[in-house]
Amino acid sequence: MRLFGTDGVRGLAGKDLDAFVAMKLAMAAGIYFRKTARTNKILVGKDTRRSGYMIENALVSGLTAVGYNVIQIGPMPTPAIAFLTENMRCDAGIMISASHNPFEDNGIKFFDLHGDKLGEEAEAAIEQIYFDTEALMEARKTGREIGSSKRIDDVIGRYIVQLKNSFPTDLALNDVRVVLDTANGAAYKVAPTVFEELGADVIVINDRPNGYNINDNCGAMHPEQLGEKVREYRADIGFAFDGDADRLVVVNERGEQVDGDKLIGALALYLKKEGKLANDCVVATVMSNQGFEDFLNKHGISLIRSNVGDKYVLEEMRRHGCTLGGEQSGHVIFGEFAKTGDGLVTALQTIALVLRSGKKASEILDPFTLYPQRLVNLQVAEKRPLESIEGFGEKLEAVKKEGLRPLIRYSGTENKLRILLEGKSHKKIDAWMEELTAFFKKALS
Repeated sequence: MRLFGTDGVRGLAGKDLDAFVAMKLAMAAGIYFRKTARTNKILVGKDTRRSGYMIENALVSGLTAVGYNVIQIGPMPTPAIAFLTENMRCDAGIMISASHNPFEDNGIKFFDLHGDKLGEEAEAAIEQIYFDTEALMEARKTGREIGSSKRIDDVIGRYIVQLKNSFPTDLALNDVRVVLDTANGAAYKVAPTVFEELGADVIVINDRPNGYNINDNCGAMHPEQLGEKVREYRADIGFAFDGDADRLVVVNERGEQVDGDKLIGALALYLKKEGKLANDCVVATVMSNQGFEDFLNKHGISLIRSNVGDKYVLEEMRRHGCTLGGEQSGHVIFGEFAKTGDGLVTALQTIALVLRSGKKASEILDPFTLYPQRLVNLQVAEKRPLESIEGFGEKLEAVKKEGLRPLIRYSGTENKLRILLEGKSHKKIDAWMEELTAFFKKALS
């Protein structure tokens, strides 16, 4: 059995991810992090899901059982956990969140003492300990060696200062009207506070979490409501976050959603003009549009492609010395300010770009034309290796011969097959999408 997916451990709360799994996982993680321990402290944060209480308490039990002291900080964005883990000198950080998934799901993400997401080797090591009952039993502490736990409610200020420091000091938001959709999630407090302190006229929607309404027809997964509010209030720009605020969707002053590749492209050109685009390179995933790559190349910027997942984007950024990377879905990493996708940092950098340009968001955030692209998600019962499906290779070659770029992969967090086709002909894309969808439905039924 495999615990970790592309972004930590995730599943249906109370079943796939219950208190027992969380406690064992915490014990295994505690044993693993003990090897590099400095302060014997581990930070734990969460989003606003009701199941977060269950998982948080189970994690605390597991960590204290193996001797760790736990600092609980309550609802906080995932990038805040990454920052605060290093800032507060903790041995590790843990975020309880299923990101953009519905409230029924939950997940656990781990960060090392530097605030970096764990690599595959570290995750494999924790998995190995998780399934080693003898190692778990031997690690249990007694007496004075049992760990402690305390809750701290005021660390949000540290993260707010970090965010404000990422915004150019010569700019202010006094004449800017912004609509924020916090998805009833982890950014419901921090996002409005940051923009208000920078002087913006802020309208906030979906900031009343009740444990069940996170991502519910709102936020980055459903930006339609944000677009309506931007038009209604005649705002300059709108920002929608997902449940743990590591993802951002931008809406321009017309209420139109800005494509993720176009956003990163505009930001890349902005950073280059500011002299802040190290090595004139950007990292994006295999999902990014070819039109995006052609735009970057035209401006002397190279595109390096990674696997899907912001931790893989960050790995390539470090390997090639890039300061900007991201995913088409809205995870954007500014290496100067964050070590993971941070929706709030991205929002602040985007609004800085708009102000510097002197143009409206609809102009500056539409820098190139995308090639036609279509994505279909198929629900599957099991994730059979694609190479084992009879006729898969032949289908792929036939698609490529038609001048299309295919990308077919399983989701790392859900039981879905993602089929992406890209090319210059809508007609060819639609025809082949129908054929591929029928092929995989039959093969994976």
